[in-house]
Amino acid sequence: MTESYTKIKFGRIAQTICRWFIGIVFLFSGFVKAVDPIGTNYKICDYLEAFGLPELSVLALPAAFAMIMVEFTIGFNMIFSLKLKVSAIVTALFMAVMTPLTLYLAVANPVSDCGCFGDAIVISNWQTFWKNIIIDFFLILLFFTLKYNRPRLTDAGQWICMLLPLLTCLGLEFYCYRHLPIIDFRPYKVGNNIEELMAIPDDAPVDKYNTTFVYSKDGVEKEFSLSDAPFEDSTWVFVRQNTELIERGYVPPIHDFSIVIDGEDDITDLVLERDGYTLLVISSKLETADSKGFKRINEISRWAAERDMPVYWLTASFHSVIDEFVKNNGVTCAMAQTDEITLKTIVRSNPGLVLLKKGTVIKKWHVNDLPSDEQLNLITK
Repeated sequence: MTESYTKIKFGRIAQTICRWFIGIVFLFSGFVKAVDPIGTNYKICDYLEAFGLPELSVLALPAAFAMIMVEFTIGFNMIFSLKLKVSAIVTALFMAVMTPLTLYLAVANPVSDCGCFGDAIVISNWQTFWKNIIIDFFLILLFFTLKYNRPRLTDAGQWICMLLPLLTCLGLEFYCYRHLPIIDFRPYKVGNNIEELMAIPDDAPVDKYNTTFVYSKDGVEKEFSLSDAPFEDSTWVFVRQNTELIERGYVPPIHDFSIVIDGEDDITDLVLERDGYTLLVISSKLETADSKGFKRINEISRWAAERDMPVYWLTASFHSVIDEFVKNNGVTCAMAQTDEITLKTIVRSNPGLVLLKKGTVIKKWHVNDLPSDEQLNLITK
């Protein structure tokens, strides 16, 4: 009797540990992506591009919403032990896809970051794979302890409670899709100074490369290191040089921010070092920008011009598209070009608005929440 009681007690403790570990990981993963569903959409598009399926990008956003809801609900169910067997089976199906996928990503490295924790925690593809292996271990152990589960709610009650994470996650996703993320994990968040985050410390580690040289002699090729290459021996004929990155050096949080006007004038330093306020209109692609914000942005440009506040419309579109856009929409502010990925990172809106002061992000707005003149006066007074 004592042995049976001990076994049951141990089984329930093991089950609780497994539930909480899996639940916390999935709930956190779902939450940090739910506050930025556009970011998950971009990541899925990266996957599709890497796998040669860009035509499926139209499905990326609904897939992002669905995946986030599944993760969030799995996490909630695990922690509160709701429909535990069903939740464990769904988790197993989810991991049956993600574990081999992350192994492929780790080996082939088609994308540098799987995005499993959004922008909150960025880990390598190999770290992601081993993280999934650990989850699989706890999941297998959980299946062995399912018989010890004693739900506190009726079957119907558990199904009803599952509506809470589903509806909460869906509402959070839609809100952050229609507005800006309620938590910004990116380096361009309000309060950050762009120039400071672009700086590289003097003692920062640099990239390390392994360079070898291939020479041929009597029709046979041989690879040499820098120290033993036959540079002075004319009997060897140089074929090629191989350079391999063996260790990545320090990469600043912001490393690809630039503002170029007319395709040649880089005004990045001019913008970031200006003492007063500067407005940046962010539009990764003018071709897909939400036109309902154009009128208000033009009004804001005129408001800024009256106060000698520079306004730059940043985009990654081609010059021909820019010229046509300015002509059709009566744009009066300066148009400039910036990397598309950078623009998508700065603000999750196309177009969006960013207020800077000496390189520091003061405020950001979604196209659905563009400020009134009174709001701008209050912020910049």
